[in-house]
Formats: sequence, C-alpha cells, structure tokens
Amino acid sequence: MSGSGTIVRYAVAQAALHGKPVRIINARQNRDKPGLRPQHVASVHACAQLCGATVEGADVGSQTFDFVPGSDIRGGSYTWDIGTAGSATMLALSVLPVACFAATPVRARITGGVIQDFAPSPFHMQHALAPMIHAMGVEMALHVSRPGYVPGGGGVVELTVAPRPAGLQALTCTTAGQVDDVHGVALSSHLADRRVSERMASVCEAKIQGAGMTCTIERVDDTGALHAGACLAIWAKSSTGGRIGADRAGRRGRTSEQIGRYVADTFLEDVRSRATVDRHLADQLVLFCALAHGESSYVVPRTTAHLETNLWLVSQFGAQVDMDDRHVRIRGVGLSR
Repeated sequence: MSGSGTIVRYAVAQAALHGKPVRIINARQNRDKPGLRPQHVASVHACAQLCGATVEGADVGSQTFDFVPGSDIRGGSYTWDIGTAGSATMLALSVLPVACFAATPVRARITGGVIQDFAPSPFHMQHALAPMIHAMGVEMALHVSRPGYVPGGGGVVELTVAPRPAGLQALTCTTAGQVDDVHGVALSSHLADRRVSERMASVCEAKIQGAGMTCTIERVDDTGALHAGACLAIWAKSSTGGRIGADRAGRRGRTSEQIGRYVADTFLEDVRSRATVDRHLADQLVLFCALAHGESSYVVPRTTAHLETNLWLVSQFGAQVDMDDRHVRIRGVGLSR
C-alpha cells in the first residue's frame, strides 16, 4: 500500500490489541530513507512496554522486525524520549489505540519534535481527534508542555488516556452540518519581534470571516522552546457533531501570511466538500472504528493513500470495510478487555 510508517505503527498497535504476533517486512519501503527511523523505533518499543511484548530487529534502518505481544495491556505512567526531532505526536497516536484498552489509566510524557510537516498537530489531536474518541467512549487529552521543532526537537507533550474496558462504541457521523464558529491557536517560539503569531492569525481569521463564519485565534509567543519555530491550527464543531480542523507548521522560506492562507483554504475546502470529518481524521479514525462494537460510518473530503492503506490494514485483522465514493463504513471487531 502506501509503504509508509503508518503500516508500522498501526500493525503493531493491532498486534498488541489482538494478542497476535506480527512480522513487518519492507518497512517504509516507499520512503526516501527506507526502514525504521528513530520515531518508529520509539513507537514500536512504547507499544511493547504497554503490552509486555517481545521485539526483535526493530532498530534504526531495519526493514524487517518481529513483534510478539504479551498477555495483558498495562496502564501506568511512562516516559518516552525519541532522542531526535522525530514526531512525538506520531508516537502518541501510535500508543493511543492500545491505551484505550489498558487495565488502568495511562499517562505518558513524550519528548521529541512536536510541530512539523507530515505529522499530526498536537492541537488537532486535542481539539479534533479527542472529541471524536470521546464520542466513542474514551477520554483522552494531549497537551504541549514545551514546543519542539525540526531540527532540534526537545519538545514535550503529555498524553493522558482513561481506558474503557467495555470497548469503543461505533461512530456514526454521516450528515454534514453547519459550521459557524472557528477557534484556533497561532503559536510561535522566539519570533515575537517578527510578529509571526499575529500575522498568521490575522490572515487566517480574515479569510474564514470572509466565508461567513466567526473565527477567534489565540496568539501565543513562546520562549520555552529550544529554538525558533511556529504553527497555526484551527478547528470547529459542526451542528451535527462533525469535526473539521486544519494546520500548518512554519519553516524557512514559508511566510506567516502563506501559512495563514494555507490553513484557511484547507479548512474551507474540507467544509465545502460536505464531509463530516477533515482529511486527517479521515484516516486517523479508521483504527478506532475497526476496534469498535458495530458499524461506524462517516464522510471524508477525499480519498488519500493513507486512508486506503489504513482500511486495507484493519481488514487484515478482521474488520469489514467499505468505501462508496467518500462514504466510509467500518464494521469493527468489537474488542473488549
């Protein structure tokens, strides 16, 4: 399928939950640097800690490794340090499905890169993904203790999960509702003199308000990160309970105004598609729905390689999947402790 780290993370999570050994081959085969990167190795070993798994061959650069889960999923407090600017939010997303079924609540402090391209925004996870998981019966929260950016990393996020022994409820969100109120955060570190937070936010707010919605974005000028960086994220709840969010990390050569326009345009594109979840939730929700009791269904803005990959992957572990145009249906395996 996509040949990405998504297969590594979700296959290991499902192996842990189903108690089935799994061998991954050709890990990240289609990436510029095939094989596991430090963030993938950290994710595999974090899942192994939660379920008492035995892992062989999961080292940086490995393309083949074995994951043999233990007999129980533990709760408790954990500290995981990727050691690079590898994505801390990807690690959080990797362990989240497993933590949903832990024996006791899970608290984890994760150190690494917190804000970067091609990784979930912590603000999207907190304000878009967490409410959808809550609708399925699990309380989770992800908070940024310290921002961290490429290439230095050093950011910290705190993940908390209150598991649900009875399992996840199916998610039904098939009717696009009205979106009126948009909220967000414009975060920049060591860039107050260039007014980066204000510039990102004001451009984004103007575009969203021009589309007939209210938009309130908090401006945050941080000095705690190890070096300069920025991020803009916005989110909204529709009148029918759907969630739409969009975000963009800063990087050299990407102006504050470009970031503001990109986030607003991406958000409006997903809203106007009449989807019930945004393009990132579209693939993030697949694994949770595959574990739930009953049939989940939602409407996505468009089909992506990550969505197709995740649907294929959960079908290998017993979920029944179907996608008709942009309408995703997943009959979960009804996992419970």
